[in-house]
Amino acid sequence: MIENRGLSCLIVGNYCHDVLIKDGTVIGKSLGGAASFISGVLDGFSISSTYVSKVGIDFSYPVIHQPLICPSSKTTIFHAHFSSEIKRKDRVLKRVCTCDPITPDDLPNSHFSFGLAVGVGGEILPETLEKMLGICDIVFVDIQALIRVFDSVDGTVMLVDLRETGFYRLLPRIRFLKASADESPYVDIEEVRKYCCVVVTNGKEGCTLYEKDKAQQIAPFPTVQVDPTGAGDSFLGGLAAGLVQGLGVPEAALLGNFLGSLTVGEIGLPNFDLKLLQRVKDEVQQRLLQCTGCPESENGELMFMKSFDHEQFHVALGAAKLTCTHPIQECPRDLPRLHAAEQSIHSQCSGRQKSLSSTFYEEVIKSSDDILGQN
Repeated sequence: MIENRGLSCLIVGNYCHDVLIKDGTVIGKSLGGAASFISGVLDGFSISSTYVSKVGIDFSYPVIHQPLICPSSKTTIFHAHFSSEIKRKDRVLKRVCTCDPITPDDLPNSHFSFGLAVGVGGEILPETLEKMLGICDIVFVDIQALIRVFDSVDGTVMLVDLRETGFYRLLPRIRFLKASADESPYVDIEEVRKYCCVVVTNGKEGCTLYEKDKAQQIAPFPTVQVDPTGAGDSFLGGLAAGLVQGLGVPEAALLGNFLGSLTVGEIGLPNFDLKLLQRVKDEVQQRLLQCTGCPESENGELMFMKSFDHEQFHVALGAAKLTCTHPIQECPRDLPRLHAAEQSIHSQCSGRQKSLSSTFYEEVIKSSDDILGQN
């Protein structure tokens, strides 16, 4: 368990422009990039954070955490292609424009308790991650920042084995490596878990923690998936937020699963209900105050054993979700009305913008109904 409550985070990864395309027609545009999703989590939990992101002069969205402007470069753009004819579990993602990479000189010469390397478009260089490892006590890395490559013709996102990258030598210094179930085949989990904790997220199945010779399954939270974009980012933000607040690793991962389940229930950037977040924060604090019977780790090291009330924490988070002011996951038919209201509130609070067509909403509702009909 981490005892110090005055901890700070460094988040490294570019903002980008996300364009949603269905059957060749643009149906939505949104602020993207892992940093945009993670900021929603860390800001929601009032966690002190520094962001290093790069954008071009064409950057379209006002954000709370200002990026570095590259006058000679454009903002990274991703096109997410969906099709009504081909049944896919996910989108086909293409990087059609890329901003300058983040270099070691772009990082502050300060010390941080936690660092999150969350590149999405190849913007994190091996030498940049190496500096992060030198100025942060604990570093979380999203594997997509390390193994994504891009087709030279159309920018289609592809994956390579971690061993083939310049990042592999840094593994012994990384504390947490997150991979989705689709990305995990590109990581030799049995080998990598010797060096760091590997967290594999698997949607409705929750996630699995691999730490040395131990593996733990962390339970999911039921939800109706509307848009998978950013779920892994919210999970990673939740994992970090949980550790910053003093939770053990299994409970922090449970918080990550919870926030990921909220994210997939909305299109694009989620609007976390403030009353819900406050209830979650209160629950976390109550657990810490009552945790005199928890197994303690020595010298402030991270605690990987599930606490005695791990299951109760899962139940409490599930109950909080059910009483959420805007239960989008449970009410997919109300999505257009609720999202419009939340978008207005969100724009007033953070200045983020989003443009999504009514046709896309109709397709989302139809897809949600199909999912519900299959259950």
